[in-house]
Order: sequence, then structure tokens, then C-alpha cells
Amino acid sequence: MVQSMTAFARRESLGDWGTLACELRGVNHRYLDMSLRLPEDLRAVEGPLRERLQGKLGRGKVDCGLRYTPPAGGATALNIDHALVQGLLEACEQVEGLMGASTQFNALDVLRWPGVVREPARDLGPLHAAALRLADEAVEEFIQARRGEGERMAALLRQRAEAIGALVVRVRGRRKDMMAALRDKYRARLSELGVEAEPGRLEQELAMVAQRLDVDEELDRLDSHLTELESVLARKEPIGRRLDFLMQEFNREANTLGSKSADIETTQAAVELKVLIEQMREQVQNIE
Repeated sequence: MVQSMTAFARRESLGDWGTLACELRGVNHRYLDMSLRLPEDLRAVEGPLRERLQGKLGRGKVDCGLRYTPPAGGATALNIDHALVQGLLEACEQVEGLMGASTQFNALDVLRWPGVVREPARDLGPLHAAALRLADEAVEEFIQARRGEGERMAALLRQRAEAIGALVVRVRGRRKDMMAALRDKYRARLSELGVEAEPGRLEQELAMVAQRLDVDEELDRLDSHLTELESVLARKEPIGRRLDFLMQEFNREANTLGSKSADIETTQAAVELKVLIEQMREQVQNIE
């Protein structure tokens, strides 16, 4: 199945633990390059999340972000380190004795002191489990988006392949007409010069020219590449690299066809081939 590397997915989830959101964005890349953005409360799920992405995705630059918002009013109790507060107050009294003046150390100053107020212990297990479930849903949505875009790309590739096939048929049909035109051209040139060709010599020259300009092999290879393209598009695995190599082969045959061209129509067909192949190559760059 053809899958694009360019896609987007977003899922949200709400529970007693608060609100979670997961976003996935993907663009083309030679390999699988993952970037994860997680809040501190979800750092523990980075490893499992990375494994999930690696197991589902083959190639592409993927940005995955998890956002977490705790429930409103979730924290109501404050744990105060009474021993630390007592130590602070005694230290203040000693400083005041040395300075001979009050330090104006009030209750809010004490509460702001590092370690005085401690957050109650939280069970993050349910939050982590919910985050991974949400990530699984987002990954599935992301893959479906990649497949949908991939199907559109495959349709475009098949359209271009059909156009290439028509050009191959056109060029192949021009072969006899081209040789007849060359024969008439040589005879007209000899007539202008008032020279009569030796018996069989003209045919020998035409045979040599035909051999030099023969593109049957290139046309056959283009037909073979078209067959291979359809075969690759039907595979159930990442095919981007194989398609990229196939585009190089298409381009090689188009270049050779253009260099061997002896008439305007064949030259135009070679140019049209290169345009179509370049359009296909641009699509292939985004295929996984």
C-alpha cells in the first residue's frame, strides 16, 4: 500500500486525571527521524511511545507532541515541612540578634522558601496509561492520513505512467515514417548535387544511420519500467526507495531517446517524457 510521509493527526482525551492532547506531524525524510515533545509528568512514557512509532512507521520526519492539563482545583492540600519552618524561624531569630534589628520575615516568605511546601505524592500510572492509549489512537489516525494521501499519489503516478505509455507507442510508430523521410531527404540532396548514388550504397548508408538511431531497446526498457512501476505500487511494504531508483531508470532512457532523436516529433516526445518523469519523481519524494 502506498503511504505518504506527509500527514497530520490530532487526538484529545478527558478524564479524572485532566486533559490530554496528542499531535503528530510528518514530512518526507530519507530515514525515520522522530522528535518527541513531552511535559515533565509524561517523561516516563517516552520510551514506550518511541517504540510504538518505530513499530508503525518506516520512514519520514515525525514530530510527536503530548500536552497535559491537570484538572482544575485538583490540588487542594499543602504539605508543609514543619521541621524546616521551625529551623528557619530559629535562624531568623539568630540573625536578628546579630543585626540588632528585625528582618521583617513574614509567613509568605517562609512558604516561598524551597522545600517548605511539598506537593502531595501523585499516582501517575492512570495518566501514563491514558497517554499511551491516546498516542495509539493518534498514530492510527496518522497512518490513515498517510494512506489517504498515498492513494492520491498512486493515482497521479498511474496517470503519468499512462501518458508515458502513450508516448512510447507514438515514438515506436514513428520509426518507419522517420526512415522513409530520411531516404527521401538523402535522395533529394543527391538530386540537388546532380550525383547518382551507387547501386545499394544509399541503402547501406540508411542501414548505418538506422542502427545509430535505433531506439527500440530504449522503448522496450521504458515498457518494462512501466510494468515494474505497477508491480511496485501493488506491494504491501514501504516502496519509496524502490520508486526513487525506478525514476532514475526512466530518466536514463528518456535522455538516451533524446540523444538519438533524428526528427522533431521524437525530440518533442523525449522532452514530454522528461517532464512526466520529473512530475513523478516529485511525488515519489513524499512516498514512504
